[in-house]
Amino acid sequence: MNEKKSLFIRQYVRASKSPWDDSSTLLLLADVIEQKTLEFSFTRYIYCHRDAVGNVLGVSISKALLDDNPEFSGRYLEGVEMFAFLILYLDEIAKFCELFAEEFALIFMLPPAEFFSLAEVMWLKMIE
Repeated sequence: MNEKKSLFIRQYVRASKSPWDDSSTLLLLADVIEQKTLEFSFTRYIYCHRDAVGNVLGVSISKALLDDNPEFSGRYLEGVEMFAFLILYLDEIAKFCELFAEEFALIFMLPPAEFFSLAEVMWLKMIE
């Protein structure tokens, strides 16, 4: 992986506005404006928030996604509620993460399609 600034993972340079003590985020979903140049719109987004050692703390979702899913408690989700929300958007997330397939595989040690196929099985068990 080269050393250019990543659009997939963002290491904070200042404090996050999230309710967690997070130090980075992974962009799991955004609207793709231009795939070749990786230009995105952030009307619909999902970020995975991680602490300094990479542990997942929760996800933040856009107002538009919350408006589409008012049964969820808010824009910051964790635990069972986080997994339930991720399952709703699993196909879109997996497709979006393919844009960062090489970087994704370096982080998760699996390509996005395989990772999310396995994750779906585990996440479904967690919300039962």
